[in-house]
Amino acid sequence: MGKLDVLQKCFDFTRANELRNLNWYPYFNRVETAQGPEVIVDGAKKIVVCSNNYLGLANHPKVVEASMAAAKKYGTSGTGSRLLNGTTDLHYKVEKKFADFVGKEDAILFTTGHHSNLGALQSLVGKGEMFICDKLDHASIIDGCRLSFGEMVRFRHNDMDDLERQLKRYEDKAKLIVVDGIFSMEGDIAKLPEISKLAKKYECRIFVDEAHSLGVLGENGRGTGEYFNMTEDIDVLMATASKSLASVGGFIAGKKEVIDYIKSVARSLIFTASLPPSSVGAIDAALDIIKEEPQRRIRLLETAQKMLSEFKRLGFKTTKSQSPIIPLIVGSDETAFKMWRMLFDAGVFASPVITPAVPEGQAIIRTSYIASHTDEQLNFILEKFEKIGKELGII
Repeated sequence: MGKLDVLQKCFDFTRANELRNLNWYPYFNRVETAQGPEVIVDGAKKIVVCSNNYLGLANHPKVVEASMAAAKKYGTSGTGSRLLNGTTDLHYKVEKKFADFVGKEDAILFTTGHHSNLGALQSLVGKGEMFICDKLDHASIIDGCRLSFGEMVRFRHNDMDDLERQLKRYEDKAKLIVVDGIFSMEGDIAKLPEISKLAKKYECRIFVDEAHSLGVLGENGRGTGEYFNMTEDIDVLMATASKSLASVGGFIAGKKEVIDYIKSVARSLIFTASLPPSSVGAIDAALDIIKEEPQRRIRLLETAQKMLSEFKRLGFKTTKSQSPIIPLIVGSDETAFKMWRMLFDAGVFASPVITPAVPEGQAIIRTSYIASHTDEQLNFILEKFEKIGKELGII
């Protein structure tokens, strides 16, 4: 059809096939077992260091049983949106349990974490109002801001001077500061005490995405607010169920009035089907286990501290990670793809992250850890990273 063919960009796209031809294509691998510290991929055992299953609950017997029981009672689908016929008493039960857990008045459960950020952010900031976002906020935050009629500006990552510069610049507008609790690629934590101080000074609200911090940070795993003893300073809290909660879905929590407003106007809630009962049942059980088995969080943090220390000892360049997410900077995109393949062939399933997700020349191998990783598995991971890092001249 020529240059006016809207699909021509698809036919011109060659990067995926180029990587396949080099045997470096790292995406859409077929996992043949339940998610845990070990999986089978295409018939071969791999030690997993790319999972967000932080507490190891994705195949916990109580979580699986609760999921099956919910499907047996409610069926496989809500068959409609939350607004209409897709809300069960189980949805309400889990929303109350989550709100109580994170110290908020109310919560609403969306079908995915991505949907929760889209719906809440699109709803909360309108024409003439501002989002002030960390430059490294998750893509779903950026998407939600773009769907709003408000304006978005970004400040340099965790740079409080730059945040204040933006707050001062838009001093005459209503503003919402939006940050990740734990940043998904860097593994560091938002500076909530400093953010809260600036929010009060410039009279704006705070939205924290706790996707990677729920179940991980705080004495009871309640996230960034608990970690800093500043739960009340967070006006709106988001958390996914696809990580520590071993399911899928996303919560928004806050004041009852705020949640009621979001429930009434969020397009990604109103115009999509509700979360299936089996997924809601899994969340219900996972929330109980987080409270009943604090040793999982303790083990996870000990593992993260060990691995960060060992990677540094081996000579890998890391970020300022404070969490189970530990990125290793390897250089070019080509090096990241090659290293991923070598690790994969050696039995380690990791994640390459390339431009534009990271600056050019700063590609990373993103590693993340699970409470149920054994010491033997962790030592195996370190052994393979050391060997391959030396072969590639990274360390």
